[in-house]
Amino acid sequence: MKFSTLLASGFFAAAVSAFQPAFNTGVAHTRGLAGPLSVATFTGTVDIQETAQRDVYTMQDWARNCGVQTAEGFELTTNDGYDWSAMTNQYIPAGTPILYVPQGLVISSSDVEGEFGGNLLAAENMLSQNDETAKRLPLFRLMVKILSEYEQGQQSPYFPWLNSLPRLFYNGVAMTDACFDCLPPYAAALSMQERNTFSRFLNVLKKGYLPLSQETLENDDLMRWAYNVGLTRFTEVWQPVRAKNIAPLADMFNHATDANVALTYDEYGNCMATALQDIAPGSPLTISLGDPSNPTPLFAKYGFLYNDSPTIFCKAVQLENQIKALGYDFKDLLFFTQTGEISPKVWDIFLYSLLEQDPNGEGFFAACKSNDEATKQAYHGQYFPYTLDAVKAHVGNILQDIDVLTNKANSYDVRTHPRVPVIVAHNELVKSTFMLVQQQLNAMG
Repeated sequence: MKFSTLLASGFFAAAVSAFQPAFNTGVAHTRGLAGPLSVATFTGTVDIQETAQRDVYTMQDWARNCGVQTAEGFELTTNDGYDWSAMTNQYIPAGTPILYVPQGLVISSSDVEGEFGGNLLAAENMLSQNDETAKRLPLFRLMVKILSEYEQGQQSPYFPWLNSLPRLFYNGVAMTDACFDCLPPYAAALSMQERNTFSRFLNVLKKGYLPLSQETLENDDLMRWAYNVGLTRFTEVWQPVRAKNIAPLADMFNHATDANVALTYDEYGNCMATALQDIAPGSPLTISLGDPSNPTPLFAKYGFLYNDSPTIFCKAVQLENQIKALGYDFKDLLFFTQTGEISPKVWDIFLYSLLEQDPNGEGFFAACKSNDEATKQAYHGQYFPYTLDAVKAHVGNILQDIDVLTNKANSYDVRTHPRVPVIVAHNELVKSTFMLVQQQLNAMG
């Protein structure tokens, strides 16, 4: 029976109500897993060494036995055995359902709260003392859940999924001090934010509030792996409550600037993947993991960098106070990667930084806040040579720094520093874009 036929017949609505636990793990869970596949089929525990192979096909069989449905043509593919993704070998029309994961298989941060109760609350009270960490409590819950399931080994109903996950990550949490020495300030700051959040989670977990073994609590590599799994595989949902959800098999879609798949959750908590456009045979199935206009946050969080990014942030982190004062955001302050074009608000922040202490600059500030383009342009015309020099100096400084940082990265042995290639790729994107911007600036005078 075709996947679309199952949807049309109301099969999934019936399947949700019939979704019952198939085995007892001996641990109280708020969610049960359905299906005939017993975890007793599997032996051993999850090997989290970075070189460990991912058992993806077993996970796929397990997911389907637990009620996951996929469209005809859906398949998982890899070039190296480490990086896996979803694709289709058949034509998929726009609007077609591609994948369905029943609510009972979804790991949700909101359910973790009920599962661990007061122990979790005590740990979260500690984390809530820091405003930034308090915002990340759903991620903390996912990390706790992943560690708990890991400890159960083959007795965990999620063992096949855990054993299919990547072990090697390239994001900010996974980076060493040597990696940070090769990053420009903006990328380093974003990567450090994730690393600091992980450190705070780690410190609270080691206080022993939660029922995790001492062996787990002393294994920083395991803790980092669990954090990265939660961080890189969740989907944010806002109804009926804010939560971070992980739907096994639905977490195999890679990112693309022009995504062709949308992930959604219905009112019952079931996960759906739907084609956003007509998809040709042989095409990757992709979702959007973030704003493609500013790829550095994606680099810091996920550890990848796509070569189709149309723009990047202008890297003026030294003007963060001025950016906030004008009510601008980093996503407004862009350089175009293919042309070197400069977005108008970049000129605004550099001029404002020059006029900030000048009484005559109050009119420019007011014009920026009120979107008075005529007044803004009058100021830009009057002060353009000074603004141009300021932007030129900024671009020149970044280019000098990037060369130094990239040369340092290239001096590392990739066998002991496996994240060097993605760091160099990030730096090269910055360099090529800023060189185009520099050409534009030089043509202006």
